Amino acid sequence: MKQYKTHSNRIFSLVVNLVMLFSLFACLTPFLYMLSLSFSSPRAIINNEVFLFPKEFNIESYRQIFTYPNFFHAYGNTLFYTIVGTAISLCLMVLFAYPLSKNKLKGQKMIMKLVIFSMFFTGGLIPNYLLVSSLHLVNTRWAMLIPFAINQFNLILLINFFKTIPLDLEEAAIIDGLDYFGILRKVILPLSGAALATVGLYTAVFFWNDWFNGLIYLKSSQFPVMLFLRNIVTGTSMVGDAAGAGDKSTIAISIKSAVIITSTLPIIVLYPFLQRYFVKGILIGAVKG
Repeated sequence: MKQYKTHSNRIFSLVVNLVMLFSLFACLTPFLYMLSLSFSSPRAIINNEVFLFPKEFNIESYRQIFTYPNFFHAYGNTLFYTIVGTAISLCLMVLFAYPLSKNKLKGQKMIMKLVIFSMFFTGGLIPNYLLVSSLHLVNTRWAMLIPFAINQFNLILLINFFKTIPLDLEEAAIIDGLDYFGILRKVILPLSGAALATVGLYTAVFFWNDWFNGLIYLKSSQFPVMLFLRNIVTGTSMVGDAAGAGDKSTIAISIKSAVIITSTLPIIVLYPFLQRYFVKGILIGAVKG
């Protein structure tokens, strides 16, 4: 170990640590600034006294958000879309990725080319809407789940991960009398926790942040919380700008900050529990392919 503790290596480690600390500060500063704005009083915001810590602690912005009609109903909609959508997406992508990980599958290369082609070229907004409408999914919750269940990038990650699992395990399972569904359920899935956690996190973040598709396909009672909060931000911005009063526009800024914190906090809380699977899964899925 002494050969690694040279003067040049110590300098290199110091530089790397400084760069990482700077990157961490650059990522945390906007979030802390929004958090401070959301808990600060209008007077402190007007006087530009707020930076990384709240001034004159105030929870009025959160009170206004939480007292909006149907706010918690919209949050429940988002939880439904995120949980059910992630479950459906993982099931379909696993069933799609496992056969495509076998080179002996007839037409495997052609199907992979179609998957990659569809990742870069889509039909566009109007054809997608006509398709969803023809399937009678408009104004139903399934419009947020079925059309976006399979993501090509996540599918490729799963395919590459499944390719890293030794074929000897599958051959041994076949000798023991398992069919391919049994192999997938009892051998492949228990070994794929890292990949599934990675893809699941990607998928959950997509469904949690998605608001544009809800604006197109859903009615107001089915809106996700992101779309609901977007409407709050748009409404408070219009009120503040039209009123021309410093207090109202400042309250609008505070509410926007509270909206950002409210919408991003659940994913931030979830990420640390999946981080170790996330790093492992993304590396394994990217090495082979």
